[in-house]
Amino acid sequence: MPAQRNITVIGGGVTGLATAYALLRDGHAVTLLERRDDVGQEASFANGGQLSYRYVHPLADAGVPRESVSWLLQAGSPISLRLRADPHQWRWMLAFLRACNSTTNARNSQILLQLALRSQDELTRWRSEGLKDFLWRQPGKLVVYRNAAKFRKAAAGISNPEREQVLSPAECARVEPAFAALAPRLAGGIFSPADEVADCYRFCLSLRDAMAAMPSFTLRHGQASLRQGTNGRCDVLVDGRTHETDLVVLAAGMGSRQMARAMGFDLPLYGLKGYSLTVASPAGTMPDVSVTDYDNRVVYARLGDALRIAAMVDIGARDNSINPRRIARLRDLAAKTLPRAGPYDTARPWAGLRPATPSGVPIIARTRAPNLLLNVGQGALGFTLSVGSALRVCDLVRGNVRGDAAPLTNAT
Repeated sequence: MPAQRNITVIGGGVTGLATAYALLRDGHAVTLLERRDDVGQEASFANGGQLSYRYVHPLADAGVPRESVSWLLQAGSPISLRLRADPHQWRWMLAFLRACNSTTNARNSQILLQLALRSQDELTRWRSEGLKDFLWRQPGKLVVYRNAAKFRKAAAGISNPEREQVLSPAECARVEPAFAALAPRLAGGIFSPADEVADCYRFCLSLRDAMAAMPSFTLRHGQASLRQGTNGRCDVLVDGRTHETDLVVLAAGMGSRQMARAMGFDLPLYGLKGYSLTVASPAGTMPDVSVTDYDNRVVYARLGDALRIAAMVDIGARDNSINPRRIARLRDLAAKTLPRAGPYDTARPWAGLRPATPSGVPIIARTRAPNLLLNVGQGALGFTLSVGSALRVCDLVRGNVRGDAAPLTNAT
């Protein structure tokens, strides 16, 4: 057990909460700073609900730039791009394009897979020790493909046939009968029986409540900011007043970039806006298995007595406002795919900015400020990677890994 330290985690989303919980379990005194009145209010609130441990391929891949051109010219496409006179956007896009090759994708996919599987193992431990009430299930995940070439490429990339099973359209229908009507339009599917689903927001509340019972935990609400202190260290302020701490872990999602600029460096984060619908579906109409419609980039997950449907990537969005046309498109796709699970006009809409790096690999590292660590950039995999990312922070605090400073550019 490492010597106890006073550690401040900035950010009350799923990444920050998991980090705080892991550090508490490691014997540290932890203060969690959250600017909102409660935790899990932004990108963690109504995401897709999939704990997709084996399907963690980054968005940046060979063929994506060419495919994106057709998407951008198509109304209602899975990805939209709004170009702006913003140097940060252009730098991020250029770095993304450089990562769009099969070699880089394979390397980054392996990094994400290791982080995801570590997440799954540790979450199993946390649940066995009493962390509950977040609608966790292990129904498996089915990714269905309409395009034959994309299906063949996905099937060829499977390294463990026991963990990822290649299915015919008829077999897809048997695994998840709710999608049987879709079978004639499918090229096939890949089923990962060990993947899970859960409600990310409820998970945030479970972590909050579990930590509230620990005497070495403090949840403090207020506006956190950073400034350069003496000897290159990072000072933390809450509502303008100095907050004393030994170490700082920055895990504030998209807000991390602005805070880091005060320390003189620029985080390569960009907000990828995603959308979801939550519908109270009639009994017997929802899929039991978690399903991803790959070609439409739509995920379906049953969370208790509700169906969560999530989709879309808006590149260039600046806030969490809901685009009614995107929600209308999502309602239409859901109604065509699972018509009995409606009515979708009563579904609760949501939108959130997922903080993504160009490569899709999160930044979990030390910085040139000796007391500042980063845990940012999990993107659309925030829930899936949250626990593994938290353990990586614990490794850095213990000194069990090299913990080189993150290669960040200077803020301009």
